[in-house]
Amino acid sequence: MAILEVRDLYKSFGKTEVLKGINFSMEKGEIIAVLGSSGSGKTTLLRCINFLETATSGKVFADGECILDASDKKKIPAAEMRRRQLNFGLVFQSFNLFPQYNVLENVTLAPKLLARENPDFKQRKRELFAGIEDNARELLSRVGLSDKLDNYPCELSGGQQQRVSISRALALDPKILFFDEPTSALDPELTNEILKVIKDLAQKHMTMVIVTHEIEFARNVADRIIFMNEGKVLEDGTPEEVIEHPKNERTKAFLSKML
Repeated sequence: MAILEVRDLYKSFGKTEVLKGINFSMEKGEIIAVLGSSGSGKTTLLRCINFLETATSGKVFADGECILDASDKKKIPAAEMRRRQLNFGLVFQSFNLFPQYNVLENVTLAPKLLARENPDFKQRKRELFAGIEDNARELLSRVGLSDKLDNYPCELSGGQQQRVSISRALALDPKILFFDEPTSALDPELTNEILKVIKDLAQKHMTMVIVTHEIEFARNVADRIIFMNEGKVLEDGTPEEVIEHPKNERTKAFLSKML
């Protein structure tokens, strides 16, 4: 059974149709890189799957459960929406860290808020919070930030901030981790920091969808490449099939500019 399936996903902003019937599925542990020029709908696709935008039509399934059906206009209760969103973690290109919180607080904030919904939270608060903080420290250690727990975002480099945002996404133990151009806001010398973290996650068989312009990275890390253009999937195949032997002329034109 596919861990993620997207069926006939459409999204319009007013009269502008941004997604025009997106279809794809992926298996647990698979890594998909999404390529395409600016304005092709890549970020909108991620935001619709993650409930940050409302799809115009279409469905999304996670582990066989329909978690998004755009034809169903009934309001989803907040607790149920949070449950559905917890299938996914999203790493933004602009970090989106809370400037008023230090590194450890940024990573533990969402898990601590969720812990409050535990029926016996009052009795177990200390235990629950201790476990959340231990997990956050472990995650930050994995990305080389054990010595930055008390630092604030303004005291970190761009690469360090992005590593915090990756740890924050992982803290909720998502089934699938999405990256929206995770290196686009970084100087070239910091890009390798983030690519190394993603490669490490790949070695741990983390299921990931990565929107990126890093063609060589996509070639070396992704199991599959999806190429989007004007809101449609034009190619979907292995890195060799899409990058080395693209069938679509628009894919060829895009790659000729990037390689």
